[in-house]
Amino acid sequence: MITMNLEFRKSQFKRILVTTFFLCVFVLFSQAQTSQLLSVPDDVSRWITSSFAKGKIPPLSFVYDGKASSSFIKKWFHSLQKETSDDPRVVKYCASFRDPVSGLKLDCHITGYEDFHTVEWVMNLTNTSGKNSSVIEQLNVVDYTVLSKSDGAFTLYHAKGSDAKRSDFQPLATTLKPGEIINMQPKGGRSSDDTAFPFFTVESPDHTGIIAAIGWSGNWFADIRQANSKAINLKAGMANLKLFLYPGETIRTPGICMLFWQNEDRMAGQNQFRRFLLAHHSRKIDGKFAEYPVSGGFNWGDPYPCNEYSCLTEDYACALINRYKQFGITPEVFWLDAGWYTGCGEWSVNTGNWTVDESRFPNGLKPLSDAAHKVGAKFMVWFEPERVHANTKFAREHPQWMLREPGNKDNYLFNLGNAEARKWFMGYFGDFIEKNGIDYYRQDFNIRPAPFWAANDKPGRTGMTEIRYIEGLYAYWDYLLDRFPNLLIDNCASGGRRLDLETVSRSAPLWRTDYQYGEPNGYQCHTYGLNFFLPLSGTGIFKTDPYTFRSSLGSAVVLNWKLTNSDMSIPEMQNSLSEFKELRPYFYEDYYPLTGLDDLTGDNVWLAYQLNKPSDESGIVVAFRRKDNHSETLSVKLKGLNADSTYIIFNANDKCTITKTGKELEQGLILEIKETPGSLLLKYRKN
Repeated sequence: MITMNLEFRKSQFKRILVTTFFLCVFVLFSQAQTSQLLSVPDDVSRWITSSFAKGKIPPLSFVYDGKASSSFIKKWFHSLQKETSDDPRVVKYCASFRDPVSGLKLDCHITGYEDFHTVEWVMNLTNTSGKNSSVIEQLNVVDYTVLSKSDGAFTLYHAKGSDAKRSDFQPLATTLKPGEIINMQPKGGRSSDDTAFPFFTVESPDHTGIIAAIGWSGNWFADIRQANSKAINLKAGMANLKLFLYPGETIRTPGICMLFWQNEDRMAGQNQFRRFLLAHHSRKIDGKFAEYPVSGGFNWGDPYPCNEYSCLTEDYACALINRYKQFGITPEVFWLDAGWYTGCGEWSVNTGNWTVDESRFPNGLKPLSDAAHKVGAKFMVWFEPERVHANTKFAREHPQWMLREPGNKDNYLFNLGNAEARKWFMGYFGDFIEKNGIDYYRQDFNIRPAPFWAANDKPGRTGMTEIRYIEGLYAYWDYLLDRFPNLLIDNCASGGRRLDLETVSRSAPLWRTDYQYGEPNGYQCHTYGLNFFLPLSGTGIFKTDPYTFRSSLGSAVVLNWKLTNSDMSIPEMQNSLSEFKELRPYFYEDYYPLTGLDDLTGDNVWLAYQLNKPSDESGIVVAFRRKDNHSETLSVKLKGLNADSTYIIFNANDKCTITKTGKELEQGLILEIKETPGSLLLKYRKN
């Protein structure tokens, strides 16, 4: 009798637990818009048609007229249309929802990439009625709950943004707890400014995950919430939005991209994402991947005490181009940075004077372009067209197109959201580029735009100025890329403070941070962190010694060498340039960090990473022993190799060669650097 009672109670307890679990799941699902078992979709097209099907709440959410979209979206008119795609690997759909009462229409433009198990979408909201819409707010471009097959903690892999510090792009790992919400949001209106980076990974306990990328170059947010031991919810959208739409008015939202992966090694997913960006979100010229260049400048800051290029002249610039050629160190691109425009003495207070300084360049910039082309190079010029300093030409002649911030008397923001202003702006800079023979366009952005946007919103229209501005920015860049089919855009915003899916699809950060110019330990950290997500970025090289040179390695580089300095070695420059071109292709394939996710910013650490090319089964290992580290050796485990293959490893330091199997290298390879600070470069290939 006692035994029967115990069994009955156990049975009751199990039923209560099961009921409680499903009640929790029900509550969770009632809050989230959609939920699915986290897995890699075999058929991306089927994932789209299922997730955005009629009668189903799609993986997005918003509040309209005070009501959550989950309470009414299934009642709206619905259609799902497959659209034409010129790439057999890519499917496109448009899911439309329309309120039969108010006429508000939601169009969700969805793209699926079958070759990468990836889906992305962006939303457009249109008021089709003849009167103002009700208020739209709490708009989440994604509101998506995933369930793990097993209990345990989810892990969020994310990163810091850029703030001109050694810790820029520092990789972070956060173990989530039930009920905990991790919020990510950048500062000030630039998408990767300081506090957050719009690329992140969520990994389940069973090593299945999502890599998410946000496409919005303004104020975005993401909330990651672990609801219980098996469920996590992802929300992301525009941070500040509460507005109504005028009759016939349309707005776009931020975009979301989700790549699904499964592997015990998270880096398999990260490398899948890197390859995805190169395949589908990088610049193509004549249908081929556009390699970002080795750039060189014009003796930055010379002659003292001039700053930037405020004292550069036509004759001096052309002479330097020829000198590069003479010494066999011609870069792929000659880079003209700030200070070429009218009024320069101080470069930063003359942004808005976008006319060539005729006293130094009487024939415009075309002679510089011609000189670069003559030696087989391209020509790139720096602009900062969005920030307009007071009392400059743009500010005086077009005051109606300036966005102002109360209390800011020095700077205005050119209103790219104004259609008339944007049309003029496009023509002005497009014609300038064409007239001066400019091949590549560098755009800087040294101002936080959020206060300007907020100050210019009309009552009841919070977020509208930002939306129109961001739409205008994309329209401007698309115009340049369409008008100049061979153009590359270098995206700078005080370094790398405007990096997101939309900007990296059109550009690359050739100067990824404004951290101390040439400080090698910081540059190592930036390479280490940024390469988890972005395969294309660059920074400067100021010296030719191995430690400094290797610290600046990336998929692009800027040669900040001064040919007029007697302590610079021409042979060392030649060797550095040659070695960089040899190593650059490795950054286009797989990346593996070898020294973990601990804080690597200190002067007492080893830092090492591996770049592996599955395409030809070769790779490199780059390692640094900083000045305060007391260990001459470090054991690392290489990845991405064939365990049964034999590899020849060349030590670029001592020129020695060893042979090891893939299995041996996966179990551990001893790196040795005797000096501090010191660096090591290993090159390996399959035997």
